[in-house]
Amino acid sequence: MSDDSSRTPFLVLLYQQYLDKQDSANFISQVSRRYTTGTLQRLAEHHDREVRRGAILALGFVGDYEVNHTVGRALHDEDRTVRLLAENGIRSVWTRAGSPAERRLLSNVIRLNSAGQYVEAINRAAELIDKAGWFAEAWHQRAVAHFQTRHFVEAIRDCHQTLEINPYHFSAAVSMGQAYVQLSNHVSALECFRRALRLNPNLEGVRVQIERLSKKIDKDS
Repeated sequence: MSDDSSRTPFLVLLYQQYLDKQDSANFISQVSRRYTTGTLQRLAEHHDREVRRGAILALGFVGDYEVNHTVGRALHDEDRTVRLLAENGIRSVWTRAGSPAERRLLSNVIRLNSAGQYVEAINRAAELIDKAGWFAEAWHQRAVAHFQTRHFVEAIRDCHQTLEINPYHFSAAVSMGQAYVQLSNHVSALECFRRALRLNPNLEGVRVQIERLSKKIDKDS
């Protein structure tokens, strides 16, 4: 496999080709043949922003849950493109824990939530949690379903568990904040939104919510 010095220029070339052609299958194939996940993680902290962009894009495509820390740190990169690539990629990384069977069950839960079949999603997520309680995204998907069925306390509980397992899960922090808003607990909601923004400073919608809630709390106090 390649080392950083000999393969860095080629990673940049692959990244530029991806931008030109938007051929993700070819990008994934070329990267997988030439780079280990460990090498990509090292390149994600390279001084050249083009290298970091290529590495974070690749990790988002091919990295499993072990790259969560690297991609999570990239959410704070000085380069905006790296940050956006990290935000897009880390959501996929979160689904790549566990065995193939567990990943398939999670995919089923996600599809059920997308289809609005929330009660069934809760049931299937509970099944996955029983088998793999350390699978953070299973907890978060159940939280999503609980929120949609207006079980806000249960949603908060599952979001809290998600963050206990995966401290980079800014989506769970946002979801928990939204559940607290529904319960009119604005102080706790504000705390959750601030936590989400600390994890991912690119969440402009959350920034707006923080400003709105801060003004409301000040007005009510």
